[in-house]
Amino acid sequence: MKLMTKLYTNDSTVVMLMRIVLGIIFFAHGAQKVLGWYGGQGLATTVENFSKTGIPPVLAYMSAFTEFLGGLFIILGFLTRIFSAGLVINMAVAIFHVHISKGLFSYNGGFEFPLSLLTLSLCIFLIGPGSMSIDSLLFRSKKIQSS
Repeated sequence: MKLMTKLYTNDSTVVMLMRIVLGIIFFAHGAQKVLGWYGGQGLATTVENFSKTGIPPVLAYMSAFTEFLGGLFIILGFLTRIFSAGLVINMAVAIFHVHISKGLFSYNGGFEFPLSLLTLSLCIFLIGPGSMSIDSLLFRSKKIQSS
């Protein structure tokens, strides 16, 4: 007799895990840019460094706060699609403006890590936040019950 085991996983649990991992990564990177936490340089230096690469200050602020707030909100599953779309755009700019000329591999400053984050952000945008999210609580469609 062959023993078979199946792993039953709720799709929403998988989406929640994806959201938490992505959110932690972006929150930490955003906190470096905005608050100077985790060895970061803070907002003024971030904006200055972005400006040196030709990115206008307003876009530098948007990028830093999209990572910081987007990371936090994606963990919570709040405004998930809005922030995941912003993070897709953020990573696309990072790839094509900074990393693509350095090749694929991260050890050369390449685009493999930003591409991974872009892909995960895109997946969350397409799938949605899942049922274990604030979005689900706030925007759950109400089923019409027939009498």
